[in-house]
Amino acid sequence: MLARQLPKLRPLLSRPPVYSVRWHHSQFATTQLGGPVGTPTHRMYFEHSQQPISPWHDIPLSSSPGTYNMVVEVPRWSNAKLEIDTSSPFNPITQDTKNGKLRFVANVFPYKGYIWNYGALPQTFEDPNHVDQDTGCVGDGDPVDVVEIGQNVCAQGSVQSVKVLGVLALIDGGETDWKVLAIRADDPLAPQMHSIEDVRRLMPGLVEATPTNPWAFGGQPKDAKYAERVIAETHNAWRRLMDSPKPPHRKNRHFVRNGVITNTE
Repeated sequence: MLARQLPKLRPLLSRPPVYSVRWHHSQFATTQLGGPVGTPTHRMYFEHSQQPISPWHDIPLSSSPGTYNMVVEVPRWSNAKLEIDTSSPFNPITQDTKNGKLRFVANVFPYKGYIWNYGALPQTFEDPNHVDQDTGCVGDGDPVDVVEIGQNVCAQGSVQSVKVLGVLALIDGGETDWKVLAIRADDPLAPQMHSIEDVRRLMPGLVEATPTNPWAFGGQPKDAKYAERVIAETHNAWRRLMDSPKPPHRKNRHFVRNGVITNTE
C-alpha cells in the first residue's frame, strides 16, 4: 500500500525497493523500503488505516492517562544506531551515519549492543531556539529520547505504551538531549516501579551504569514529576513548531499528514 501511494519516495533509494510489511500495533503498520538494517538504503515507514503517516507528528504522545507512546527505534540487544529521520518525507526510521559510514554501537561483554530498548516520544520537540532554564542549553532539534528498561525486546517500529520513571539530561555539543527513563506499562515489574528510587531498588546499578558523558545535574537523574514537566514543555514546543507558518527547513512538513490520530482503544 505505501509503495503505491508514495511513488515519489522511490528516487530516494539507490536501488529498487524491497517491501515487507510487519504489523506491531493494532493501529499502526510499518513498511520496510530498501535494504535491511545495516545497509544505507534501509527505511522503515509507518501507516495508519492504509495511509502513510509520520511517526513523529501523527502518532499521539499519549494513549491513556499516566502512560506515553514510545516509538521504538532500536531494539534491545541490537547494534545499529537507528533513529527517526526528522528531515525526510514522512520521517522514516533510518540508520545514522557519521563521515559517510553507518553507525553501530560496540558490544560490552557479556552484553550485545543496546542493553535497553531505545526510541522517541512522538509529538515532542527539543527546541534549538529555546534555552532551558535548568541546563542552560538549547534543545538539539529532535524529539525526546526514551530508554525503556523492561524485560522484553521490542521490535523496531513498534509503538509501546510506557510508564515514565525519570529523566537524564545529556549535554551534547552545547545542546540539551533529554533521555527519559521508562518501562513498558505491561512489563511484570511496572506495578512496582514508580520512581528512580524504585529503579535503583529493583535494578541496582542500572542508573549508575550510564557511560561517562557531559550530563547536566552532575549526572544524576531527575524524578518522574520532573520528567513529566520536560515532556509537557517539549510537547508544547512541538505544537509551536506545527503552528509556525515557516518551520525550519530541517523540519520540513512537506509530505507530513499531521492528522493527529485519536486512540480508540
